[in-house]
Amino acid sequence: MKKWICILSTFVLFVVSGCAKLSESKITSATDAEFVLRLGHLQGETHPYHQGALKFKKLVEEESDGSIRVDIFPSSQLGNGRDQVEGIQLGSIHFHIGSVAPITNFAPKFNVLNMPYLFESREHAIKVLDGEIGEEISKDLDKAGIINLAFMENGWRHMTNNVRPIKTASDAKGLKIRVQESPPYLAFVKALDSNAVPIPFGELYTALEQGVVDGQENPLAQISLNKFDEVQPYLTLTAHNYDAAVFLMSKTIFEKMPGDLQTVVLEASREATDFEREFSKKEEATYLNDLKEAGMQVEENPDIKSFKKAVEPVYKQFEASIGKDLIERIKDKSEGAD
Repeated sequence: MKKWICILSTFVLFVVSGCAKLSESKITSATDAEFVLRLGHLQGETHPYHQGALKFKKLVEEESDGSIRVDIFPSSQLGNGRDQVEGIQLGSIHFHIGSVAPITNFAPKFNVLNMPYLFESREHAIKVLDGEIGEEISKDLDKAGIINLAFMENGWRHMTNNVRPIKTASDAKGLKIRVQESPPYLAFVKALDSNAVPIPFGELYTALEQGVVDGQENPLAQISLNKFDEVQPYLTLTAHNYDAAVFLMSKTIFEKMPGDLQTVVLEASREATDFEREFSKKEEATYLNDLKEAGMQVEENPDIKSFKKAVEPVYKQFEASIGKDLIERIKDKSEGAD
């Protein structure tokens, strides 16, 4: 009899203990989250975007006490950049980290961030993006039902190709270069007397491998993590654009949240952005070293003056649509400017 009482007691303790554990984990249960939100981006799980997304997920889920759950979909699982931005508008995708190019149709002022050699340094870029100009540009997305929570980063964009080393702007003449579907990028390549070919990022490796294009331009993270070195022997550190990444949210979803959860999202986005930027900055040297070890021939000191001279017509082309005043305001905030 005592034996059965002992067994029964143990069983009761086990059930009570199990219930206690269930109660403790309740706030992180998928069924208990008031908002289950989808975050998409185009890069792999080792890319700075994904690291920023993971940081955001952790902060939001902890600070909301489980009221918000963020599910992350990397590697273009939710479609290409345009698809994901349209998903943000429809509310089928709730967050997106990615290039500026797909949103310029809704907010043309964002085109200014795609202009070549706009920023003198990373510090200059962050000063502009985190200040009143970045806020001003971002407000233009409101009417499209999109909120830009913050500007993450994708690093400096550089050129690669499979034809020849590029030292000066004239060396790029005649090459077929893949670009994003963005007017300033198209104009940049054309200003080098090269042929600009818009191709979605998810199709780029195959296009390079099959010779559809001779080269492309992207930050070191994309070049290294997507193994472009396997099909591109030449890399030139042109640093022709600081690639600011938008961190978008569906305005419809944001406005459905109570004020305390809106605050959680806003604060977490800022902290995750700081984290992502530092991660990106620290990893650039690693990416470059990996590409060298993979056998890429790297031109680390190209004639930047020749590139800046070649792209001067691009500014004249876009002064009317972007606004000459906006361009000058950005340049005035370079290091040392008041």
